[in-house]
Amino acid sequence: MEFQNKIIVVTGAASGIGLALATRFAREGGAVIASDRNAGVGEQKAAEIGARFFAADVSREEGVSALIADVLGQEGRIDLFCSNAGIAIGAGPETPDKDWDLIHRINVMSHVWAARHLLPHYLERGEGYFLNTASAAGLLTELHSAPYAVTKHGALAFAEWLAITYADRGIKVSCLCPEGVWTPMIQNAPILQQTAITTDELVEKTLEVLRRDGFLITTHPTTLQAFQNKANDYDGWIGKMRRLREKAMALLAGGQAFGGDAPRTEGHP
Repeated sequence: MEFQNKIIVVTGAASGIGLALATRFAREGGAVIASDRNAGVGEQKAAEIGARFFAADVSREEGVSALIADVLGQEGRIDLFCSNAGIAIGAGPETPDKDWDLIHRINVMSHVWAARHLLPHYLERGEGYFLNTASAAGLLTELHSAPYAVTKHGALAFAEWLAITYADRGIKVSCLCPEGVWTPMIQNAPILQQTAITTDELVEKTLEVLRRDGFLITTHPTTLQAFQNKANDYDGWIGKMRRLREKAMALLAGGQAFGGDAPRTEGHP
């Protein structure tokens, strides 16, 4: 895919990965519609990069459907929908149900709702592109937050299903699975900071794969090797992750837990 003159929607575009993607798509000549639930910051950032802004809360189906309806009504079509918004919250099973529900709605169901409301348009045209942001946690795991690990597995699984089901009908799907990226998401995850890349580096890797219509987008050479190790020796991989978690928890000793009391938004370690 090339991006000039394409209608491109990016959710979670007020900061982090979403803002970086929106900025680059605009520079590439795309007509960008940036969306975020943070209207104040989102409007400001969109104006700075030459994008149109639409405030939407993707934790609700009505927010996703309103965004899609607005763009189809004003721009007439959508070429690439970047379902990027995401949060990290919680720790283990003790995480309250309301937080499990919130992270599931944003990290998984927002992708489902985007497909539900956009597929009819794509199928009628015989073409369309979804870029769904998951995480390397979807391929591997997340050492601090069970809700994050679980929902990112779900996000990757849904992207796989879309790609398998609709490729023969002109629908393209890519899934972005980054490891640590310098966004607010990793501010309390020092083990991710050790190998974190910039959002500009992530965008370069993302556009490289989008240009060849590839499915899986990773940001670190270690991701696929670890994924292969997991498949080849699951017990051994579990043991390695136990040791890595001990290291991660030691780095956090005396500090704030990963999830804290409020969700971190719009970035994906």
